[in-house]
Amino acid sequence: MGRGRRYALSDSAQQVVGGFLLAGPFVVTEEVWSLAREMSGAQALLTVVIVFSVGYGALYKADDGRDPDREDDVGGIPVRFISLILVSYLSVFLLAVSFNAPGTFLSDLASDGGLVALGVALEWDVISVTLKAISIGSVFSVIGAATADTLF
Repeated sequence: MGRGRRYALSDSAQQVVGGFLLAGPFVVTEEVWSLAREMSGAQALLTVVIVFSVGYGALYKADDGRDPDREDDVGGIPVRFISLILVSYLSVFLLAVSFNAPGTFLSDLASDGGLVALGVALEWDVISVTLKAISIGSVFSVIGAATADTLF
């Protein structure tokens, strides 16, 4: 572990508030789910690159007072950054499942009698589109989470 300011629970709480705040509207927007249906795997991976780049830039490039080399780390990756990425994706996932967004927007992709967990049909088409929708929402969630972490 590197030397630096310890990452506190209050930092995670700030990220969660920011991540949920910006992710919420995108999870329940039909256009996001329509975009996700039409995205290729490469485009989904590009959104992952965007989330990581925006997150790292917002935490360490936009704030001159924060140095990733002085923060606690796990395997060379700052704990704050790991938390940011987890919050960005998990907040979108939790909101999508809580609001039954996959069941609402992807009901035509699910077959009757299939396996269902947390309101999501466990079929590749539904899982694939849901993961793509999560990747879209995470672009906005990471902005909210990083902003909240940086401002407070």
